Parts: sequence; C-alpha cells; structure tokens
Amino acid sequence: MPIRDAIHTKGNGCIIDFEINPGSSKLVVPSGYNIWRKRVEGKLTESAQKGKANDQLIQRLSHIFQINSSSITIVAGAKTTKKSVHLENVYPKTAEDVLEQYL
Repeated sequence: MPIRDAIHTKGNGCIIDFEINPGSSKLVVPSGYNIWRKRVEGKLTESAQKGKANDQLIQRLSHIFQINSSSITIVAGAKTTKKSVHLENVYPKTAEDVLEQYL
C-alpha cells in the first residue's frame, strides 16, 4: 500500500493528505487509503459544521501521533472533505509507520 504517496515533507515536519467522511457512526482515522486520489481516508463522528469535524480530526491525530494538538494545522481544505494537514516535528517515515499501524 503506497500510503507514502499521501505524505510530503514540509519545513519542520510533514503534510498528510486526507479524504474525510464527517457524520459517520464511528470515529476511524485512518480508515483506509485511496490509491487513485493518493489520500488517507478517515471517518469522523462530528458533523462538518462550525469546525467540529476539523477539531475532531486534529484531536485524533494528536492522539495517534502522541503530539500536542497545537503542533497540528489544517493547511488546505478546512471547508472541504479533502484536507492537507501539517504535523510539526513528525517526519514522513514516522508518519507512514504510525498510520500503517492503524490500517
């Protein structure tokens, strides 16, 4: 599974490209990998209103990468299901290893 195609080096960390499904019955991040869109998939229980889904995504990533939520920024797609998220001080190989543990 070429999950590394969704992870890019950026400054002092990496950017991970996601495709998010808000309003799901279960919280599952990551839930899969879309090889055609080259995005990590995720399911969030929060609705896509008033930033609730974005906040839940940040909290989930904070938990699985064991970093402070202030080190995570949505750099693109804050109002869409396709998001790019910057993780400060998390490098691509580490991100790949962590995400693959959950797939």
